[in-house]
Amino acid sequence: MVQTREWGISGSAGQLFARSWYDESRPAAYIAILAHGYGEHIGRYEELASWLAGHGAAVYGLDHRGHGRSAGERVVIDDFEAVVEDLHGLVQQVRAEHTRLPIVLIGHSLGGMIATRYAQRYRPWLAALVLSGPVLGVWTTVLSLLQHERVPDTPIDPATLSRDEKVGAEYVNDPLVWHGSFQRRTLQSIMAMLNTINAGGRLEALPTLWLHGGDDRLVPIADTRLGIEVVRGSRMVERIYPSARHEVFKETNRREVFTDVTQFVESVLQPG
Repeated sequence: MVQTREWGISGSAGQLFARSWYDESRPAAYIAILAHGYGEHIGRYEELASWLAGHGAAVYGLDHRGHGRSAGERVVIDDFEAVVEDLHGLVQQVRAEHTRLPIVLIGHSLGGMIATRYAQRYRPWLAALVLSGPVLGVWTTVLSLLQHERVPDTPIDPATLSRDEKVGAEYVNDPLVWHGSFQRRTLQSIMAMLNTINAGGRLEALPTLWLHGGDDRLVPIADTRLGIEVVRGSRMVERIYPSARHEVFKETNRREVFTDVTQFVESVLQPG
């Protein structure tokens, strides 16, 4: 049975909320670190985390600064390098608890951007990288919003998340989700980080799985592919799901997606 644990760790903006999932009936084969997207929180990954824990992972994640239950001005991030450092703080803590287990980093959307930068900076810490609908290359939505003198009040449309209508309804009613407009400072920081990643080098031989919905209107495939081609290493695998929207981990075919992730990880970690 999958158990959870919650605690606080020190971060760049104060205390960060962290959570773990583990199956106490079996020893863990690897560590999975989850990095969530913009405006949400790690609690939205309960189903994915439970699946991973049930398939051999010790799963960990945190609410980024300014998100969920973590400290910081709501959804305001002036420098994403600080968020990468926060993530590394969690990784270091987990590594101290599991000294011999390989680490797989899984990032969704803006968390995919954070995870990619983490991999550029701390590649030796990772056995594999999984990117779901990652913000990479260029994000035309951000470019469009920044052209306005005042950022328009256009929160994320829940209909773009999944074909499963329950996902949008739960998102709208989740008090830990940010339901307001994008913040200019955060948008500027996203653009700065995308430029940093584009200049930061390839992922070399790091096994990487890129997942994307074929009907992702929030982070279009064309935008992301520009960034994928810049960072693509020698062991990149991609899975595009026709008609799926942005949150493939919450899509109607999510079991297929979960299986693709676990099979990828097993192929990377198996001996020989």
